[in-house]
Amino acid sequence: MKRIALLGMPNTGKSTLFNRMTGASARVGNWPGITVELLTGKILLGSDMVEVIDLPGIYDLHGFSEDEQVVRHFLHENVPDLALVVLNATQIERQLSLLLQLRQLNLNMVVLLNMADEARKFGITIDAGKMSEALGIPIFLLSAKYGSGYPEALQAATKALRYTTPGMAEQLRDQLEQDEYIESEMARVLQHSVQVPARMSDNLTTQLDRLMLHPWLGLPIFFGIMFLLFQAIFFFGQPLQTGVGMLFTWLHDAALVPLLSSLPDALQGLLLDGIYNGVATVATFVPIIVLFFLFMAIVEDTGYLSRAAFLMDALMAKMGLDGRSFVMLLMGFGCNVPALMGTRVMRSRTLRLLTMLVIPFSLCSARLQVFVFITAALFAPKSAALVLFSLYLLSFASAILTALLFKRFFPSNEPFVLELPPYRFPTLRQMVLRGWHEVHHFVHRATKFIVAGVVLVWLLTHMPPSAAPASADTWAGIVGGWLHPLFAPTGITPELTIALIFGFVAKEIVIGSLAVIYGLSGHALTNELAGQLDWVQAYSFMLFTLIYTPCLSAIATLRSESKNTGFTLVSILWSLSLAWLVSITFYQGARALGY
Repeated sequence: MKRIALLGMPNTGKSTLFNRMTGASARVGNWPGITVELLTGKILLGSDMVEVIDLPGIYDLHGFSEDEQVVRHFLHENVPDLALVVLNATQIERQLSLLLQLRQLNLNMVVLLNMADEARKFGITIDAGKMSEALGIPIFLLSAKYGSGYPEALQAATKALRYTTPGMAEQLRDQLEQDEYIESEMARVLQHSVQVPARMSDNLTTQLDRLMLHPWLGLPIFFGIMFLLFQAIFFFGQPLQTGVGMLFTWLHDAALVPLLSSLPDALQGLLLDGIYNGVATVATFVPIIVLFFLFMAIVEDTGYLSRAAFLMDALMAKMGLDGRSFVMLLMGFGCNVPALMGTRVMRSRTLRLLTMLVIPFSLCSARLQVFVFITAALFAPKSAALVLFSLYLLSFASAILTALLFKRFFPSNEPFVLELPPYRFPTLRQMVLRGWHEVHHFVHRATKFIVAGVVLVWLLTHMPPSAAPASADTWAGIVGGWLHPLFAPTGITPELTIALIFGFVAKEIVIGSLAVIYGLSGHALTNELAGQLDWVQAYSFMLFTLIYTPCLSAIATLRSESKNTGFTLVSILWSLSLAWLVSITFYQGARALGY
């Protein structure tokens, strides 16, 4: 099968072009010689089935960033039949340098000058024919966002695939000689084929940035926008999530229970309470994931997240992070899973790992459900709001403490280089494809881990067969008894300890597990908790739930994105240790003060 590689600098529209070419057929794959996953998709060009690979955006072929190493290794180990080089037409004066470096590799290439519509708005005129003649490479103007020039680009790619790849050049020019060559070549090509106005006309981007990047108003505006974003996700996502849950409950009661009624009880329990509930747990995440990426696609593709990262960079740098880390931390308040996946935008692996280490401390919507339930049971309405606010503050404090303690183990020497693209509004097609790709990858990765985890929890709470489900005589109950000496100093009872074990799979299960353990639901359960616990125990339990290991979906994503089992174990052990230390400090301190 022939192979096409997409190459170019960041923010040139490579991913937009990739999505337009592959649609919903994209997948993530590993490649020989590299250690990261790349997005690929198969399309039919002429009579050939072709695989398209979206490579990371790079500024320089000779740089030392992780992305630049990935591209070099890929081109060396997997020489493509065709390289589609995507350049930003609005920045053609500095984008040509990468093209000239790639031309030295003797690759079979077609060049696409993307964002040609924006270039025209800026008054930039590019004669693709003259540029093609000057460089000896097929060059076409394109708007990947709206599709103009796309048919011609596909036709050129189909034609270019008929020719064999000459092969990679073994050595490039000496660095000094190469710099002089590129500089002279750029001047020659630009002189004959590009006309740029002496001064770009003032535009909407400049006017908006005067407000969005204002030294005093920039951050309040950003927090306001993000607050509205998460409110919208919660407002629209909660009913959808409830609807999906009701659908799976109906399917469970109306179809699966009658269908499996003839099977032995143990096998019914495993299939329904184990595997089926595992799939249902994953499915309830999907509406939030879809909405999250739809809204974030709007914010990110408009170019605003780049500006938010710029605003927060100075503060985050003191913790070994950068502005993008702050954005990902905020994403985690919706759900830790997409926030962990969002760290892909970072070029430095050490920076990405440190960011992934702090994201699980974000108070996600699943934990919020547990806290709302507990505060309603144990605290007066006026106090409940303050309790929830304090948990949000402690969430940030845990992330900051973790970053400060671990930053020396994950040093990042790469400077914070950030493009501030013009403001754009993504098309509906872009948003839908973005949401589909992320949801598909999430479900594919997480399902097997969730199912395995839920089956394990079911076995723990239903074995041995002689014990009542979820009782102290089950393996889970025995584990709760064993762990009680460890949790007793925190005020967490054996029953709550069993609930925490359930929470390892998904934090939403904590409430359901309490209902099973106490044999009650609704107001009866809240009254029972109010009689069994005081506010100090309840707050200690919430502190532990806030900080300790995230759900199995987040752990699976953490392992998948970091590709390092040791790092994943460190994250789990650190969060468990910090949760225990914070809970015991609070509980013992409160008791010492007479509460």
